[in-house]
Amino acid sequence: MSKNLDILKNFKVLYIEDNENLLRHTSDILEDFVDKLYSVKTTVEAMKIVLEEDIDVIISDILLENENGINFLKYLKNKNIDIPAILTTAHTETDYLLEAIKLKVENYIVKPINIQELLNTLHDILLPKIQEKELKKNQNIIKAIGAISDGKQVEIIKYIFNTLDEKSQFVGSYSEIMEQFSISKPTLIKLFKDLADKNILTKTAHKTYVFNESSLENI
Repeated sequence: MSKNLDILKNFKVLYIEDNENLLRHTSDILEDFVDKLYSVKTTVEAMKIVLEEDIDVIISDILLENENGINFLKYLKNKNIDIPAILTTAHTETDYLLEAIKLKVENYIVKPINIQELLNTLHDILLPKIQEKELKKNQNIIKAIGAISDGKQVEIIKYIFNTLDEKSQFVGSYSEIMEQFSISKPTLIKLFKDLADKNILTKTAHKTYVFNESSLENI
């Protein structure tokens, strides 16, 4: 069964490979599938990106020039930076396999890299994150509905949560919602006021609201 690789569009990937040609070739393909790809040749560059960006998964060669991908992952774990990882290598020595197992590395791909295998591996690693986000979103919808007494507004609350962007922002106008759900403006204004009063949504700009997840903790 083919995997739904569209889910990769939601994630940021860090790729570490010291072979210029392989780095460029693999990156050219991966860029078409993921949200953002950071391709680097050294762990120094990689560490800078890990500290500055919200990386979802790391793909790293084991034997880098004067460096070791396994040691880099060990360093991250020692710093309590827990990012799923895929190791790539031209070697299959037992020592490397054992080190990867000890680190609980999610997968280990032997070169030459099969792109389809790499994409499928990314899918398998990131799918649980998607499922966790969906579960959390549904829990938040239920809590928000419970906080608002009027049952007619359930579909609008679902719509708001389903259209939140990656920054937990809802961007939309009253007229757009009224047109889609055939609801009166006074009713819609009351809904947003109720959500704001309970600190579930905070207006930050024209047509822009931020969802405050912490507001649902005690609901």
